[in-house]
Amino acid sequence: MNLDNFDVVNMRSELHQIPELGFHEEKTSDYVAKKLEEMGLKVTRGIGKTGVVAYIEGEEPGPVVMLRADMDALPFVEDGKEVCIHACGHDCHTAMVLATAARMIGKVKKGKLKLFFQPAEETLRGALESIEDGVLNDVEMAVGAHIRPVQDIPAGTVCAAVRHTSSTFMYVDLKGLAAHASRPHLGRSTVEASVLATAAVNAIWMNPGQAWSAKVTSISCSASAPNIIPDRGQMILDIRASTNPLMKELLAKVEAAIKSATSIVGVEATVSLPGGVIPAAEYDEALVDEMRTVIKETLGEDKLANDCGGGGEDFHYFVQTKADIHPVYIGVGAGATPGLHHPQMTLDAEQLRVGVKVLEAFLRKKLG
Repeated sequence: MNLDNFDVVNMRSELHQIPELGFHEEKTSDYVAKKLEEMGLKVTRGIGKTGVVAYIEGEEPGPVVMLRADMDALPFVEDGKEVCIHACGHDCHTAMVLATAARMIGKVKKGKLKLFFQPAEETLRGALESIEDGVLNDVEMAVGAHIRPVQDIPAGTVCAAVRHTSSTFMYVDLKGLAAHASRPHLGRSTVEASVLATAAVNAIWMNPGQAWSAKVTSISCSASAPNIIPDRGQMILDIRASTNPLMKELLAKVEAAIKSATSIVGVEATVSLPGGVIPAAEYDEALVDEMRTVIKETLGEDKLANDCGGGGEDFHYFVQTKADIHPVYIGVGAGATPGLHHPQMTLDAEQLRVGVKVLEAFLRKKLG
């Protein structure tokens, strides 16, 4: 097999030209399946709607290690047109896992390497849909990777753990009572309620030694005419916490703050979490320590970066669903700037080779 056909930089460039939204990764899935078949692997498609799975099997008994990449891109509006752009590096992750897989052909001696190309991470539903399709049934260890921006770790370095936070969007539907603006005492204004609720959320006190945030990101309260007290409205909040117990505490306080504040002006608030709550990272710390050793042995001690955090990842549904799974998730410094999810994000694709080296070394240690 010619490894030049599976060059990580070239594959990332090709994938970058076919960005697709979550659960619509048809061209991407086709590309992945073709590359895996070129390696001589049997491919299973349709996992979590558009996901792809393949195995590299050893001849001796051993663990099933799942190497996972996300495939979807992000929606943007540019010049009034809806566009799709790989602005979070999922094209990089797919390319790194494909390149790693090519290098693992013939190197798996014990157990199995399960290659999983997951759809729809950005929708926060891709992992859950794939779990429902049984992607975790035989998995004992899950390995993930994500490129990191310049704000997190230097280009060319790798951290052994990305400490993702728990995150969710809270929707608050407000129900008041319409009235003529000349007689506001006869109505119950959702505008006033949303202002009070925002102030109440901002006044929440929690342990400053832990990372958390609750921010109102949208308020929509309007009546059919400017002289009518609005009786309907909606607020949206972005809520994040560094641990799962902290998120549980924060959600309870946010809901209590909102309902208490809106009740002052007689407005009813109904709270919902339509996207669920993305879990915070919970890793097998022994595996994280092993990964640190692999990074130092493979790249040199100066290339081991400190663990970084921020953002959310549906990868962490794996351990929430299957408690005995052993997860680890590295960060690859790719010099991404100005930051993830920026439509003009650029990166140094050559640094993806560093990620491939680390993943291959770790997998050969576990399965060789």
